[in-house]
Amino acid sequence: MDERDFELLEKLYETKNITHTAEAFYITQPALSKRIAQIESELDVTLIIRSRQGVRFTPEGEEVLASCRKAAAELSAMRERLALTKDYVCGTLNAGISINYSQYRLPSVLASYRKKYPHVKTHVTSGHSRHLYMQLLEGQIDVAILRGEFDWKEHRVLIERENVCVIMNREYEGCDMNSVPYIGRSSDVSFERELAQYLRENQISVSENGIFVDNISTCVEMVKSGLGWSVVPGICLDGFDGVIRPLRFANGEPFVRSTYLLYSDNALQLPQVKAFIDLVQEYHEK
Repeated sequence: MDERDFELLEKLYETKNITHTAEAFYITQPALSKRIAQIESELDVTLIIRSRQGVRFTPEGEEVLASCRKAAAELSAMRERLALTKDYVCGTLNAGISINYSQYRLPSVLASYRKKYPHVKTHVTSGHSRHLYMQLLEGQIDVAILRGEFDWKEHRVLIERENVCVIMNREYEGCDMNSVPYIGRSSDVSFERELAQYLRENQISVSENGIFVDNISTCVEMVKSGLGWSVVPGICLDGFDGVIRPLRFANGEPFVRSTYLLYSDNALQLPQVKAFIDLVQEYHEK
């Protein structure tokens, strides 16, 4: 067995499907089945059972997979240690980036990073900040760029803070917001809590005939088309030519959205991670 076999078994465990696994590795289904049979013959065990519901790993197969994961982790750790001895920045960067930052800021940051450090293998996980924060705590990622407030005990650097705004097409300017459809979107719990507070303080009720979408860019496009109004952070408003009104709570405090760079001392020892951290901070200083 080799590292490719480790990856094949991991993917097979994830997909529970021979065809999907073969497609992921750009090989034929018969070729994958043959390789599995070879591994089973080498180890003298049955790794998987096929059924209409998909592939199931046998107890022996699960034991083999667990050993493969340990071996893969050890090989990865070995490469990281070797990378420290090289005279150029290399290794693997495992970064968790919030969805909005990934869409509106990350492409520029990564373009600079890849140009400056072409030998680094870059793995980016994009998702909701709460989920990425848990991955950071569990050590699944080395560095995270998260939106919102999190109780992180090590390095936490504020890199951006923007206003949260009501936006609408100019045709609705001056209208009672209770008479205009609201366009909502999926967000994290902290943002939803603060938004509910703002709406409550200003006696604004979300209309039942509003629209709910799953991402911020779709939300902004619907506002541009005159389908209603919404509340979004400033990160997504470059080029928006409608009405933009920064929000404040009843006590006068602005409704803002903060973005933080989070990492640990251990991660900082990896040159490729330190290079990414430095570049992100440099990008935002500019």
